[in-house]
Amino acid sequence: MASLGDSNAVYSSVKDYYGKVLESSKDLKTSACTAGAAPHAIVRKIIKTIPSAVNDKFYGCGNPIPLGIEGKDVLDLGSGSGRDCYVAAALVGPQGSVTGVDMTDEQLQTARENIDAFGTTLGYTPKLKFVTGYIEELKAAGITDSSADICISNC
Repeated sequence: MASLGDSNAVYSSVKDYYGKVLESSKDLKTSACTAGAAPHAIVRKIIKTIPSAVNDKFYGCGNPIPLGIEGKDVLDLGSGSGRDCYVAAALVGPQGSVTGVDMTDEQLQTARENIDAFGTTLGYTPKLKFVTGYIEELKAAGITDSSADICISNC
């Protein structure tokens, strides 16, 4: 079993890689992550409306977001730059909400600073927020029990 010191080293390494080493998805050091198929046409259309700063720092490898989630509350574990959260925010509409949790400050900064621009595109201010935290410790990140209808994660 790993010690807390080992865990801290892993967290630090992951934060450094996703926060400092990677500037865009072109900097990824692996091609091991692939999607089985292209996302649904509705999702592809939404992705085109997301600010490029968010899309450029997307490091996931699939599409974990179901359709038909209007009005739902979504929690994204390891949200990174927030691309999946932005897609989910468009799909849940103005009555739903989306919360992304990530431990990487640089990724969260990108996610947070593009919400207003995306709201302009949507025509309403999405209930979209990003919190700093570890997905293994959601309560410490302020995520309460039963606060999400749907939980997603991408790699």
